[in-house]
Amino acid sequence: MNILPLTQGYPGKSTQHGGLGWSSVTLVRHGDRLILADTGSFGMRSLLAQRLAAYGVEPGEVTDVLLTHAHYDHAANYLLFPAANVWVGAAELEWAAGREPGFDPLPELYAADLASNPRTRRVSGDGEIFPGVEAFTAAGHTPGSLVFRVGGSVLFSGDAAKNRAELLGGEVDMTLDRDASRASVRKILDLWRENPDTLLVPGHDVPMRWHDRPVYTDTRRAGIRSWFGEDLAATTEFDLTEGEDHR
Repeated sequence: MNILPLTQGYPGKSTQHGGLGWSSVTLVRHGDRLILADTGSFGMRSLLAQRLAAYGVEPGEVTDVLLTHAHYDHAANYLLFPAANVWVGAAELEWAAGREPGFDPLPELYAADLASNPRTRRVSGDGEIFPGVEAFTAAGHTPGSLVFRVGGSVLFSGDAAKNRAELLGGEVDMTLDRDASRASVRKILDLWRENPDTLLVPGHDVPMRWHDRPVYTDTRRAGIRSWFGEDLAATTEFDLTEGEDHR
């Protein structure tokens, strides 16, 4: 199994402009399958193209897309992988496709397409969905959120547990059902501890392993470049990792 990170999730929000939507997107080569765990938001498209090209991967080579849930920052780009089966929770799709447009992160038109797309594969309950890949229900953040385990040793928690703070504290920042979210965080922790070598990739944080507590396996990289001057040569850069704890 070969794990190829495309984008690194970030555990934060804008103070003035809503959610950043900076989610984790990961490519996994497992046997004869090329698997994409979540697909990122519109703003990530140029970066995804660059990272895929750097790995020598054409979008049409991806065989499977695993969607942890239907929010735009995780699901909007599934259409860019035209040959892939798209795996999504059956309860998630029923909820997402049946909702009226609202002021939330759900991309209604994409949910409607997912519901009718012949490449969509609905997942119900816990268990193996194809060789080497398991899905586990983890409701709360959304009604049909899923957690995926690939090769028995890589766990994608999506936004059921978005970051280390949620895993350690047991409370989550955004949820439609707080009690269900608490139960899902406990379930994720149990799955994580089953195998000491498991790598957990959260929806909005750096990957981690469990060593008596969550420990980051990489250094966060995040920043913003702004144009406040009178020409494009004058830029101001803001490091969004200053003062953080990588232990």
